[in-house]
Amino acid sequence: MFKLSIVVPVYYNAENLWPLYRDLKEKVLDCGRFTYELLLVDDGSKDRSWAVIQELAAHDKNVRGIKLSRNFGSHAAQFCGLAKSTGDCVVVKAADMQEPSELILQMVDSWEKGNHIVLAVREDREDGRAQSFFANFYYWITQKTALPQMPTGGFDVELLDRKVVDTLGLMAEKNSPITGQILWSGFQTDTVSYVRKKREIGESRWTLKKKIRLVSDTLFSFSTVPITFVTAIGTLSFFGSIAWAIIEVGLWLSGKITVEGWTTMFIFNLFSFGTIMLTLGLLGGYLWRTFDASRGRPLYIVEDELDLR
Repeated sequence: MFKLSIVVPVYYNAENLWPLYRDLKEKVLDCGRFTYELLLVDDGSKDRSWAVIQELAAHDKNVRGIKLSRNFGSHAAQFCGLAKSTGDCVVVKAADMQEPSELILQMVDSWEKGNHIVLAVREDREDGRAQSFFANFYYWITQKTALPQMPTGGFDVELLDRKVVDTLGLMAEKNSPITGQILWSGFQTDTVSYVRKKREIGESRWTLKKKIRLVSDTLFSFSTVPITFVTAIGTLSFFGSIAWAIIEVGLWLSGKITVEGWTTMFIFNLFSFGTIMLTLGLLGGYLWRTFDASRGRPLYIVEDELDLR
């Protein structure tokens, strides 16, 4: 009998935890096919999440609680759970109950057939239009520019074989999303499909700022698009400048240079200045990520840990 680990990042999910636990017990954990551990990683929540995790750990010896010292982000919380897990395979699942728990059994079936990565891919979603639009746009741009193997509907739930978990631990990348690292690793992959449910309890903390950061981290980490864009803009500006210089020289030689040319020159200078600032901003994105990685700070800091076995 093998062991299954389920990692759940927790951020302001106090109201979801007991319903999530009961749902997992009913549909997955009591099936008798495996032993299990449920790792709940509190990512710096300021509500009662940690208190509820303590209640669950006291109720079930297979529940382990991990409290991070502050909010490091879902990426770090997932890595913490993976690093602490001991199962033969590990499922990473959100705490908001928008993915059916029974998906885990389908993913385990696929893993037992020899697949090292099993992704739960969204066929459709019951979220609002704005959220659906951003998600679809993110996965589309990721698929086209960075990771062609990204499923069209994207994924938030995945099952990883122990060897995949160990490989991710060796990578230890701070500013690239875990979904990209999983796809990049190249292990044998399978998918199962589901319809993402509308959130019933609590509200999402997935802010616009975090969404923009996700897009930029993906492009900077797995795509050459930013650098290619800067190179294209620089090339166009260079040849545009040469063409403009030839035109100006021709007008000067023909005696047609007039004061009105200053307006055009002003516009061209303004465009050139904007291009330079855009270029510096994109290069700064790479430099910041390089600097952040070079400092060697930990991806997360564990403040407290419950293991009542």
